[in-house]
Amino acid sequence: PLFWLVLAALGLSVPLWNQLRGSLAPPLPILGELPAFALTAEDGRPFGSTELKGLVWMGGFIFSRCPTICPAVTATMGKIQDGARGIDKAFRLVSFSVDPSYDTPVVLRQYAQKHRASPHMWKFLTGPLDAMKATVVEGLKIAMGEPPGDQDFASIFHGTHFVLVDGKSRIRGYYASTDNDVVERVLHDAAMLIERGDD
Repeated sequence: PLFWLVLAALGLSVPLWNQLRGSLAPPLPILGELPAFALTAEDGRPFGSTELKGLVWMGGFIFSRCPTICPAVTATMGKIQDGARGIDKAFRLVSFSVDPSYDTPVVLRQYAQKHRASPHMWKFLTGPLDAMKATVVEGLKIAMGEPPGDQDFASIFHGTHFVLVDGKSRIRGYYASTDNDVVERVLHDAAMLIERGDD
């Protein structure tokens, strides 16, 4: 099963697997439904809910010139990418820019390359500010402040939780990106959704 691949990638033992299996009975809660969205990926192509249909994915929120939390958020997403090799056909990572006027596709492509993001598995999205806010704030329920002027970009405010979404565009979990066990929890829950067909 897919769980074995994830557990092996994480180096988890059989006793721990048996312990986890006993806790998997309750399905993840359905916390909301994400409306359809269409943005632009780092390769310049349209990307949104149509391309993610049927896939379990996790969203994160960054901007490329962020000097504080964003490098840590991106590094954690990189660890999730590395740990998800066994479920990469059904799982994606999506980073939403909260500074879309600066984060053009070209800028995001350079950022993605810097962080060794897989073009197949991990997308970086930008678009008009109103479209980004509609998806991030209204859809995913993550805070996103109005980007200030160029001289004060370091103060851009945004939420730092990860959001897990199933193949039916339903929100299934929020995870503090700074938690020590966030990588394991996200991979565990993503694998469970894939194994159970989003139930």
